[in-house]
Amino acid sequence: MFKNIMNSDPACRSVFEALLYPTFWAVVNHRAAHFFYRLRLFFIARAVSQWSRFLTGIEIHPGAKIGKRLFIDHGMGVVIGETCEIGDDVLIYQGATLGGTGKEKGKRHPTIRNGVLIGSGAKILGPITVGEDARIGAGSVVIRDVPAYATVVGVPGRIARIRTRDEALDDISRLDQTSLTDPVSIELARLSGTVERLQARVAALESALKERENETV
Repeated sequence: MFKNIMNSDPACRSVFEALLYPTFWAVVNHRAAHFFYRLRLFFIARAVSQWSRFLTGIEIHPGAKIGKRLFIDHGMGVVIGETCEIGDDVLIYQGATLGGTGKEKGKRHPTIRNGVLIGSGAKILGPITVGEDARIGAGSVVIRDVPAYATVVGVPGRIARIRTRDEALDDISRLDQTSLTDPVSIELARLSGTVERLQARVAALESALKERENETV
């Protein structure tokens, strides 16, 4: 876990410093809370999770299933719901929510596959699945399934790009939340180009029409 923290945050310079990270204590406490939850000792499980929330600012329901090497950067305000399932090597930034959409029973929180990046303030809501190695941009609101290797941005979340399986990200680009393409901007640029071309054609037609009228006169 210490190695994962140091690899995920360039500001962490030693194992002793990693001990101060809220993600370390949030995950350790969740392992304990989840153990009691599986034994159906729900009050103890909730007590441990609430203590962890007070200590770290990260709220993880004891029923959530979390894989290996989860890293929550800074972590304040992160919320992970009861039926949420998180795979291995997932990176979550502060203020993100993996929540439900109402009072429905059963599976009501997201499933996050391996290697997913969830940007600051992103909201992933409902029993949806975020595919392997997907990236969710900061502030996005995701309410539909996200395919593997996709990049999602905006409100509501839109797919900006789908990478191929062979496009492996290095450690630095995996931490990048800012270089995400905005599909709305791309569409506006496309429409702007289309309007310019139509304006040029209309101008050419008007010019040709005036020349024909002059010839008739």
